[in-house]
Amino acid sequence: MAGVHFSFVDFQQLLNLTIGIADRLDENRAESFTLLYCDFSDVSNKDIDNSLEQVLRNSDSILNNEKNYFFVLPYTDKYGAEIVKDMFDEFFSVKTTSFAVCYPRDGETPKALLTELQDSVSRFYHNDLRCLDKFTEHM
Repeated sequence: MAGVHFSFVDFQQLLNLTIGIADRLDENRAESFTLLYCDFSDVSNKDIDNSLEQVLRNSDSILNNEKNYFFVLPYTDKYGAEIVKDMFDEFFSVKTTSFAVCYPRDGETPKALLTELQDSVSRFYHNDLRCLDKFTEHM
């Protein structure tokens, strides 16, 4: 399987680790990684599993809460995340709801990134992503 799947409860720790690695390796503080959200509600689990194997790189991280999928894409800007999203859409033959935030431009902490993601998805898609509340309220 391409990409590494993490338990959703480890979301904050994964973001802390990824931020730590980015800070250590990227002195220019460019867009070190992108957090991509995709709503796969209209996609079968089998198709999701097959797409993860074909679309993602071994360095990408996957977390999900039901059909809400979150991808940590190292050394990927929003343009690159859009390419990944388009690959999923093509694989599924359906346009999926998605949104991306970049570190450090959109936030410098896990809470800031997740809050920006949650607020943006709510504003643009009227999806509250309540599954992120436990991370954004207690960080």
